[in-house]
Amino acid sequence: MREKTPKQIVELLDKYIVGQNEAKKSVAIALYNRYRRAQLPEDVQKDITPKNILMAGPTGVGKTEIARRLADIVDAPFVKVEATKFTEVGYVGRDVESMVRDLANEAVRIVEKEEFVKVEGQAIRQANKTLVRLLVPGVKRNNRQNQMQQMQEMMQSLLAGGGMPEETEEVTDEIRNQRLSVAEKLDRGLLENEEVTIEVEQAPKANPMGDMMGQMGMDMSSMLGDMLPKKKVKRTLPVGQARKLLVQEEEKKLVNYDDIYQKAMDRAGQSGIIFIDEIDKITAADKRNSAGVSREGVQRDILPIVEGSTVSTKYGPLSTDHILFIAAGAFAESKPSDLIPELQGRFPIRVELAALTKDDFVRILKDPQNSLLKQYIALLKADGVDLVFTAEAVDKIAEIAFEVNQGTDNIGARRLATILEKLLEEVLYEGPDMEMGQITITQAYVEQKLSDIVKNKDLTKFIL
Repeated sequence: MREKTPKQIVELLDKYIVGQNEAKKSVAIALYNRYRRAQLPEDVQKDITPKNILMAGPTGVGKTEIARRLADIVDAPFVKVEATKFTEVGYVGRDVESMVRDLANEAVRIVEKEEFVKVEGQAIRQANKTLVRLLVPGVKRNNRQNQMQQMQEMMQSLLAGGGMPEETEEVTDEIRNQRLSVAEKLDRGLLENEEVTIEVEQAPKANPMGDMMGQMGMDMSSMLGDMLPKKKVKRTLPVGQARKLLVQEEEKKLVNYDDIYQKAMDRAGQSGIIFIDEIDKITAADKRNSAGVSREGVQRDILPIVEGSTVSTKYGPLSTDHILFIAAGAFAESKPSDLIPELQGRFPIRVELAALTKDDFVRILKDPQNSLLKQYIALLKADGVDLVFTAEAVDKIAEIAFEVNQGTDNIGARRLATILEKLLEEVLYEGPDMEMGQITITQAYVEQKLSDIVKNKDLTKFIL
């Protein structure tokens, strides 16, 4: 299937993000170049590296949202990391290589999900067979000869590396007829709320030591899990929920995890995207600040990852040569040139995102597919209340948000969330007790609820 063209990618981003056309265009071109590269001979492919992007602009103008929406648009492994979470080698904190391991984990999740879809029909059929046996159990054989036979089968299964064998049972004609009847009802969805007790694998517990091993590219839990029998727990659930759990277990049995890991590592290395946010926070703008040494050290640790290196993961080595890196930062107290020259050179495409205007706020409130106004209208709809905003009210909300941003810290579109929460506080509080009807938010109502926020500077500092 042909990849989405740059224009199509921009059109999809336009559904969620207002303005910032230059940034959208740069990202779209970088993504489509992946497709172009894949059409070339292998000897040419290896020399074509991604053109990494550095986005600079105030907070709340769409940098993170652009990156977040990419995950929905492109069928590629994608992770977002905060540069401030990493520390130089020798300091307490996260190792920079962990971003690549996170990408490997995401790639495995994506490929695993795709493989599960392929075997879903078979897994559902097997899960339904299990449900039938549980809903209409057979007669257990308890004589001594059968007990000895079961013990022999158990020992043979464990020595061969398998799990515990299922208990043998006797199925009479009456039980067989009952099972046929139950199977038919399951197919027709008539037993979805019937309760059934199933055995499922116990969820792994959080293990700090395992997390540390994972940071070094080792998976101790998998190593031990392969040697030890899986521990199971009993759960009583409605048939619908039980089927989902049984299907998941059957899917895991039906797929080949060696193939999944191989495909995932290839996809992560060839089409993975890593978004590094807050990169301006690791610049050493003040050379006299002792923390600047550590920050510059983080940049030097990130450099080989961006330049191209091989990182050990629990699924095998992963090369970063063809991973696309997108870095972003507000650069309010520093500038891109404060980054070390070597790192600057690894982000050849620079995009500056503009601060939002009042007209941008109006569009952000109304146009995006998941706009804030549409979200609040949907929330009140749950109480049977129809929330309506007049055009003048929307214009006034945008004007107030813009003015508050100008008078205090400019936090971009995030200002709209707190302004709307303050505006609709009473409506949201009274909503469940209101009778079904319509509430219209007018310009006068907006002015009444929010005028003090702009006039009183003591109030604005409490509005984030």
